[in-house]
Amino acid sequence: MWNDTDTPLACLFTFRCYGTWIHGDARGSVDRHNNIYGSPRISKTDHFKVISTARMKNAAVALDAARRTSVEKAIRETCHKRNWGLMAVNVRTNHVHAVVAIGSKNPEGAIGALKANSTRQMREDGCWLLKNTPWAERGSKRRLWNERSVANAIDYVINGQGDDLPDFDF
Repeated sequence: MWNDTDTPLACLFTFRCYGTWIHGDARGSVDRHNNIYGSPRISKTDHFKVISTARMKNAAVALDAARRTSVEKAIRETCHKRNWGLMAVNVRTNHVHAVVAIGSKNPEGAIGALKANSTRQMREDGCWLLKNTPWAERGSKRRLWNERSVANAIDYVINGQGDDLPDFDF
């Protein structure tokens, strides 16, 4: 069934940790010049990867068990305080997925709030001590317009990320 309004039923948010997917990576990447849906990715280029790595301001960020716990707590708290419907969340070692019903709110502002509050919570919990953000710029904000899209996104977030992660540090 189609949602016949100007408001998506939910959004699938994905944001990555800083430095975990850089230009030149074998998975391909998107830059500011070809950042339109369906545009081809930048292919694996060792030289581009070396340059991108050299430009990094600090080391790539990984989320250990304590950080993952803080991030999930922050996302749940943010959704609760803003009356957003959290449908699914999965915090991995290098990225975060969340399916959230934000109503008519701007998805750009919503992902910003999720990232900012996750950083704040990690600082409060003592597992992020740096001044800089642990997150890569921007993130994906896929609007979900019908029930099937929402169900598929929830399934992807819960079941499509691999095995559950251990509760110990790496």
